[in-house]
Order: sequence, then C-alpha cells, then structure tokens
Amino acid sequence: MKTKKTYSYALWSAVYLTLLSVIITAICYFFISSHSNVFTIIISILSLFFISFLIIQYRTEHFIYRRLKKIYEDISFLNVKDLKKESATTDIEILSRKMEKFVEGKRLEIKNLTEIDSFRRDFLGNVAHELKTPLFTVQGYILTLIEGAVNDKQIRMKYLDRANKGVERLVAVIKDLDMITKLENDGMKINFEVFNILELIQNVFDLFEMKAKKRNITLQFDKIYEFPVFVKADSEKIEQVLINLVVNSIKYGKPNGTTIVGVESYNNKKFIVKVIDDGEGVKKIHLPRLFERFYRVDQSRSREQGGSGLGLSIVKHIIEAHNENIFLKSTYGKGSEFSFTIEKAR
Repeated sequence: MKTKKTYSYALWSAVYLTLLSVIITAICYFFISSHSNVFTIIISILSLFFISFLIIQYRTEHFIYRRLKKIYEDISFLNVKDLKKESATTDIEILSRKMEKFVEGKRLEIKNLTEIDSFRRDFLGNVAHELKTPLFTVQGYILTLIEGAVNDKQIRMKYLDRANKGVERLVAVIKDLDMITKLENDGMKINFEVFNILELIQNVFDLFEMKAKKRNITLQFDKIYEFPVFVKADSEKIEQVLINLVVNSIKYGKPNGTTIVGVESYNNKKFIVKVIDDGEGVKKIHLPRLFERFYRVDQSRSREQGGSGLGLSIVKHIIEAHNENIFLKSTYGKGSEFSFTIEKAR
C-alpha cells in the first residue's frame, strides 16, 4: 500500500529518530554498566537532543523546500530560480505571510482580468445594440418603400425622413466611437490658449436655445458676471465638454426646469465650472459607472432621447487629457451637478 506523502515525512523522521535513540541507548548502556558515570548520562541526553534537533530541522526545511519547489515547477509563470532554501523555513507564520502575499497579488490580477473581460463583453453587447437598433429601423422603412409604399408621396417622404434620422444616429455613434478610439489609442493633442470661458458658455447656450425651448428648459448663468473669466485650455475641446454636459442636462432635465452654469475659483491656480440641472437625478448605484461608454441609467428613456451613449465618456477623456478633474453630484429626484476644473490664465 502506497504511503500518503503527508505521512511520509513523519514516517521517515520517526525511523531516523528511532535508530538514533537505539544507537545512543546502546552506547549509554555500555558506558553506564561499565562506569556508572552520571556525567556520561547527561552528555548522552544532550547529544540525543542536539542530534534530534538537527535531524528535525534539516528534514523540515528539506520537506518544505521540496514541496514549494514542486509548486513553482507546476505553476508555469513562477520561476523556480526565484525560490531559495532560505525561504523554506520552519517558521510557518513567516511562510504563511509570504504565501498570502503571493496569493493576494494573484487574486487582484484575476479580479482585474475578470473586470476587463466583463467590461469587454458589455462593451461589445452595447455596441451591437446601438448599431442594430437604427440599422433595423432604416432597413424596415426601406423595405416598406420597396414593397410599394414609394408610390405614395406622403408616405414616401415620411419614411425617408425617418430612415434619414436612423442614419444620422448611426453616423453619430460611429463618429463618437472613432473619437473614443483615437483618445484611448493615440492620446489627445491639446492646443492650449487663453480665452474667456463665459463667452464660450454663452455660445453653447445660443447653440442649444431652440432645443431647450422644446422642453421649456431655461439655460442661464448662476449670477451676473461683471468681468470676463480667462482660462488656459483647448477652447474647441472645452466647448465639446460644455456641449455634451448642456445637452445631457436638456435631455434628462425636468420639463419647465432650469440648467444653470457657473464658474467659481477652485484654488489659486484653477477655476471650477459647474453645470447644474433640476431633473430627476441619478441613483447612487449608477454613479460609479456613469462615465462608462454606452452606460445608460434608464434604457428605455435613453433610447427615446437618442444620442450615442458616449457623451459623458468623451467628456471624461477630454478633461483628463487636460490633466484636470471631473466631479459628479446627484440626488435622485432633485437633480445633478457635473463640474470640472480648468486652469486659470496668468
């Protein structure tokens, strides 16, 4: 019967100690019977202790070392050359800490890989859904026209207009995807310049005044500014940030509500720009993922409002490319506040 490896160590240690004890006992018996010397007995006991200690120490270190070496050999990404006999110690507490540290490191790696894989699957699923919905819509209208509806002028223009809206949504998704890809792979070139951010905000207000009026939403500053507020940044990209945030506040703001934009001093070197709406707000559970690509709080409502689902992700990339910070505060049922820092012009 094959002895278990866990018992083999104890078995052979017992055999060695038994043989040693027999030898020392025989020697002691010979000397005691012939000399009856107490000193000899003490020496024999100490010798037994010392030799037993050495045997147990050597056997333990060798046993643990062989076990660890086997683990290193079995796990392909561990280099057995990194294992030294000094690390194979009888101090189990130290050994346990070393192994726990190793296991914790691998656990975090596995967790990160799992999260990346989950994000990849979600991203691919969202991309497929974002493209599939307008594609099927366009296809449906075109097929209806081909099957005979093209002969009715009123229906023809109506369906062509709807098909065109589907194509516009496809173009918007692809353009935003292209921008996100460039931001992540190639980085973003920032052309710093000094400009009046109040004027930029007013331009955005003028651009979306009609869109806001359709929902009776008022676009306004938080106060009357007597002097210009000069900042140093890429004006085109900061305008894109403001456009995305203002459009977001109009889409999800409360009808007959208000979108307020303000600029305050953040510290000696930076301003903070705030975009505040009084819409329905966002639940806390959604806040950590709100800047993810295609992440939507309310799937059905988001589809009705349109958009690519990449607006906030683009905002985050632009602000981080400026080495600035973006913040989000939201109270469900009361509204949201998006804010970002920007460098003061000297």
